[in-house]
Amino acid sequence: MPTIGWFEILIVVALAIIVLGPKDFPIMLKKVGSWIGSTKRYINNIQDEVSNINIEPDETDKKDKDEKIKKDE
Repeated sequence: MPTIGWFEILIVVALAIIVLGPKDFPIMLKKVGSWIGSTKRYINNIQDEVSNINIEPDETDKKDKDEKIKKDE
């Protein structure tokens, strides 16, 4: 997998400044930053919800365990 170095990032930034213009470039950076931030928050919320899931056994499993305990006594 190829890596992106500082030189490639510099080229992309220079092209973005040429295409968008120096006036609109900071606005675009703010928008991209807010998109990245909202995506990170969304992914973190999903990870938190998945880690907080409590899987409860079915009622049949509980009954089976209760019957086993009664038989062992």
